[in-house]
Amino acid sequence: DVRLVESGGGLAQAGGSLTLSCVVSGITFYDYAVAWFRQAPGKEREEVSCIVNEDGTIYYGDFVKGRFTISTNNAEITAYLHLNNLKPEDTAVYYCAATWGRTVAVRGGDGGWSSLYWDYWGQGTQVAVAS
Repeated sequence: DVRLVESGGGLAQAGGSLTLSCVVSGITFYDYAVAWFRQAPGKEREEVSCIVNEDGTIYYGDFVKGRFTISTNNAEITAYLHLNNLKPEDTAVYYCAATWGRTVAVRGGDGGWSSLYWDYWGQGTQVAVAS
């Protein structure tokens, strides 16, 4: 079975940092792209970032503006999202998702990655940022 398990969420102060992890099992990690999305209460899901493991292509949502960094460790089959300079509006449940890397490599540009069908999802990890 494919499993994506997020961790690392919690309570942070504004201006602080958190690192989220997503351990992926049941698929060949190298062949897949991993993305992070978030959803705040009462709001639509928002794309945060994605990375194509095969070629290292990275995309970020427009709001990120250099505050977040995505990375992966293929040996650990883990994707990371480093959250820096956190703001109260970053409060949300953060989800990781995975889909075939070639699909993102071909169709992910110009924001296309955010509207692709992501095959596998984790259960989410809560991030709360206090002002």
